[in-house]
Amino acid sequence: MVIPLIKLENIWKIYQLKRRELVILKSIDLEIARGSFTVILGPSGSGKSTLLNVIGCLDVSTKGKVYLEGKDLSQLSESELARVRGKKIGFIFQQFNLLPHLNSLENVSLPMIFQGTSEKKRRERAESILSSLGLKERINHKPAELSGGEQQRVAIARALANDPEIIVADEPTGNLDSVTGKKIIDILVNLNQKQNKTLIMVTHDNYVASFSKEVIRIKDGEIVEKSKNGMNL
Repeated sequence: MVIPLIKLENIWKIYQLKRRELVILKSIDLEIARGSFTVILGPSGSGKSTLLNVIGCLDVSTKGKVYLEGKDLSQLSESELARVRGKKIGFIFQQFNLLPHLNSLENVSLPMIFQGTSEKKRRERAESILSSLGLKERINHKPAELSGGEQQRVAIARALANDPEIIVADEPTGNLDSVTGKKIIDILVNLNQKQNKTLIMVTHDNYVASFSKEVIRIKDGEIVEKSKNGMNL
């Protein structure tokens, strides 16, 4: 039996408010195969970003278990979980989340510092990734000196810094015009198809979802549909 790369088992996310519970995720069961391109599709407030954060180990579920390569992540300490997150998972956000006082090279190098990569290797790899994304002439530019599309490409380069197997992207085209957004999607599709990165993306855009291999539709914190290659699962 093939073990899924990521498996979610009866995941709930509940916030305790003063007089009531706020349920964000309800009984989520999900498997993601190695090398797949999965889109989580849903309207604002559906819980899709919370689900992505649980998948990416940025948030912890209230109930249920998350498995990575068959390992129960709830058994890991926070420091162990941080190491897994830093090595295995790259993150891309709608707001780019670049540090404004660092240039492109420094932003991309940052995740490698936490993995103990030498300064020479950090610089070489950051330059290589940025160049591959068409940013060779922008390595010394700070975020304020870059266009939105350039900032998102720097963010993608940062996500690739430690050569993670998994890329999670939360509305990566949400702040971009349609032409620039299409270029970003092309980059992400290429990472999946040519480099076999497992790509998990949140969006509310059906056009973006059309590039994926599998679509998970979520509404009011529940998965309401799973489809693959246009067919319901």
